[in-house]
Parts: sequence; structure tokens; C-alpha cells
Amino acid sequence: MTTRDPSMPYATLLAFTRYVNRTGPARANFVGGLRKQRESGSGFNPHSQFVKALKADIRFRTGGSHTNDVVKTVNPRYQRLYSALSDGAARYLETLGDPGQVSLLPVHDAIGVVGGLPVKVAAHFGLLYENGRRECVRLHFDEDPPTAEATTVTLHLLNTHMDQILPGAEAVLVDLRRAETHRDPELRSSPSELDRWLTGEAAGFAAIWRAA
Repeated sequence: MTTRDPSMPYATLLAFTRYVNRTGPARANFVGGLRKQRESGSGFNPHSQFVKALKADIRFRTGGSHTNDVVKTVNPRYQRLYSALSDGAARYLETLGDPGQVSLLPVHDAIGVVGGLPVKVAAHFGLLYENGRRECVRLHFDEDPPTAEATTVTLHLLNTHMDQILPGAEAVLVDLRRAETHRDPELRSSPSELDRWLTGEAAGFAAIWRAA
């Protein structure tokens, strides 16, 4: 069986972090909804056009013109969302410094196994600075800022699989609406303790998935 079989537990990095942020019955409802999506083949990423526009602004050094333009061309259903993201993206682009000193790098997806649970670990893009420093960037789009737990899970799993995603890079989580960059895991100081915690979380996810 592959991870495409709906009976097999599977999570994306985003789904796993959102599961970790939930408690009690909300966890079962969330995982059950994910399995139904998988079985029906449904699901839509509302942020894809915005990410493409942001990457264009970085690649072509256009300082936010692409993210501003996409607000006008996206489906009206998402214009309010894109408008909020555009404001934050403009501030984020400013934090990158001189546009001529940073360029875009491609990233690759990785499939990690956390406590027996396959997790697709993916970043949105990579950055190369003039001094040779590399960043592997994962974007956070939600209205609320990322919790300490979500930040820790995201950065830990990105760093664990960095050899496959973007070798030699530092994982960063960018809270796009607030143009804030998170760099270090903020919840657990011991890697072994963190791994034990995530193994337990993954086991709970898998058990709910199989029971759904």
C-alpha cells in the first residue's frame, strides 16, 4: 500500500501542525475531515496564486508589484485574504534587504516518518543571500500567529529533512501577515524529548485516522 490509500494514515506538515494545536474532540473532527477529503479527492489550496506572486517579486526584484496585482486578479472570494497577505508581504520583502543581494532557490519535498506516520515535509521556497547564507522558507498565512507548538513542529521537521529539501539551509517560518520570521524551535530544548513528543502526537493522529 502507498500513502495514497485512504486507509493509510498520512499527513502534510500543515495538517500535522494543525492537529498538534488541537485538543480533545476537535482532534477527531479534524482528522476525520482530512480522511474524508482524501477519500473524495477534494481539497484546494487558496494560497497558491499568492505564493507564486511572492516568488515572482523575489525573483524579479519587483518589490511587491506582483503580490499587489494578484489581489486584483484572484477570484473575488479570496480578495480579502489576498489583500491582508499583500500588506504583510510588502513588509516581509523589506526585511530581506537589498533585492540585488537575495535570490530565489528551488526546494524539494520530503516524506518523513514520525512515529510510523508518513508526513510530507515541504517548504514554499528557498533564499540565497549574497554572503552565501541559505534559508528554507515555510510561510504561515493564518489570521492568528503561529503557536509555539506549531513553530516548533514546523522548524524541527524542516531541519530534520533539510538534506532532502535544501541542503545547507536554515529553516525559517515566516508569519506573513505580521512579517515576522521565526528561526529556532521554541518549545522543547532537547531534540530527544522533542522526538518523543512528536512520536506520541503522530501515534494519536494515526489512531484517529484508522478509526475515522
